Amino acid sequence: MSENVRRIVTEIMDELLQVAKLEEGDLFVTGCSTSEILGEHIGTASNAELGEIIFQVIYEKLNERGIFLAAQGCEHINRALVVEKELAKKRGYEIVNAVPWLHAGGAFSLAAYKGMKDPVVVEGVSAQGGLDIGDTIIGMHLERVAVPVRLKVKQLGNAHVLAARTRPKYIGGPRAEYDFDLI
Repeated sequence: MSENVRRIVTEIMDELLQVAKLEEGDLFVTGCSTSEILGEHIGTASNAELGEIIFQVIYEKLNERGIFLAAQGCEHINRALVVEKELAKKRGYEIVNAVPWLHAGGAFSLAAYKGMKDPVVVEGVSAQGGLDIGDTIIGMHLERVAVPVRLKVKQLGNAHVLAARTRPKYIGGPRAEYDFDLI
């Protein structure tokens, strides 16, 4: 199963990064339930091995493009996020004291905390794109306006896969003109 998960997540990230219009320095939020991937109820069967594999693929793909990752934890740590300290300081995010573990934060968040160069936990972010594996509800961590990205792969194991990017909101009215490169 491990190699199959690695292959599918690679496919998801390649497609998503191709169409999401993310730029160097942007932030990408990911929520991931390994329990849901395994066909169990979210938060009941966290799998550290799957969390590490998924983190590694996503982190490497984002790093190649200079994009930061925010790994969303589960509700037991109030959906706080693991980010690089550099990003937290750069964007002025308040660092909080929580260390994710397998049953409070989840496997993906734990893998991020172990795998990032200098990880810290923050309560909220404003990301330019994201990936939700297993109905983890990442929307609270996306900039306005979120736009769904329709991926070919819609499931990882038994978990739903949803993706989003953001765009500047339209303002003005019927006489306004827009920059369609921002859409």
